[in-house]
Amino acid sequence: MTEVLVVVEASQAAGVKKVTLEMLTIARDLGEVSAVVFGDAGELTAKLAEYGAQKIYHASGDDIDGYLVAPKATAVAELVKRVQPAAVLLASTQEGKEIAGRLAVKLDNGLLTDAVEVAADGTATQVVFAGSAIVKSKVTRGLPIVTVRPNSVTPAPAPATPAVEQLTVAVTDADKLTKVVERVAEQKGSRPELTEASIVVSGGRGVGNADNFKLVEEMADLLGGAVGASRAAVDSGYYPHQFQVGQTGKTVSPQLYVALGISGAIQHRAGMQTSKTIVAVNKDPEAPIFELADFGVVGDLFKVVPQADEEIRKRK
Repeated sequence: MTEVLVVVEASQAAGVKKVTLEMLTIARDLGEVSAVVFGDAGELTAKLAEYGAQKIYHASGDDIDGYLVAPKATAVAELVKRVQPAAVLLASTQEGKEIAGRLAVKLDNGLLTDAVEVAADGTATQVVFAGSAIVKSKVTRGLPIVTVRPNSVTPAPAPATPAVEQLTVAVTDADKLTKVVERVAEQKGSRPELTEASIVVSGGRGVGNADNFKLVEEMADLLGGAVGASRAAVDSGYYPHQFQVGQTGKTVSPQLYVALGISGAIQHRAGMQTSKTIVAVNKDPEAPIFELADFGVVGDLFKVVPQADEEIRKRK
């Protein structure tokens, strides 16, 4: 069976990211699953094996760690030329998309981005135009190089015993034009990561100001969820940009999504509309978010949310 390369997304703080487990799940329908790991692979191997990686290609060293994504793209390109895989899957993240773009140029190959599903023949399903249309696309030049949108599928374990192969990467001077001079580890709080949380509580312009976002944080903490924000809230300075949910922010697909003071513009809906259950609180009965919500409350969030918090506490 032909290999399918999955470029692993991981961090020291969080380990293997959920989107990697999703890609491993998708890859099993395409061929023999092989994971490509950059950096320290020691603690990642067990998780990759649990989700079906039959082979792990590992590349590390100063040439990989000391520069931005260019050496990684070169490493994947060399590996593709050697093993001739059935497909290459990468995450639709900032780094994943850049590696994918560079890889497509190096291989003179087609590229599909933001796929939510990949069929056995390499056909990708993509949600486009801010979620208003679904299309099926296929690479017509070369092999399928596909970036997978986070929270597209439910990861399913399939234990395997992978063989590990160390990669020797021939990095060129052109790959070393941007050097990493410092790394600062972001402090991880007690809340789950936004894109991987099963519960997300988001606030919008209706929250009013940055101080009032404590209301959003309190509900999120009571539910054990992550905090999100609409673009309007972020642009107004209510909450940091990295917590933005939407077309130009992060895509989430939790079991429960609570929208507080969010009108529901199409840009925001594109980032959360696949949530399993959506609850909205807004004082405007005509707000577009109610078209999407499973449960809606028309009312002042500063009255509704404290009452909801009190009921949550009673049931804990």
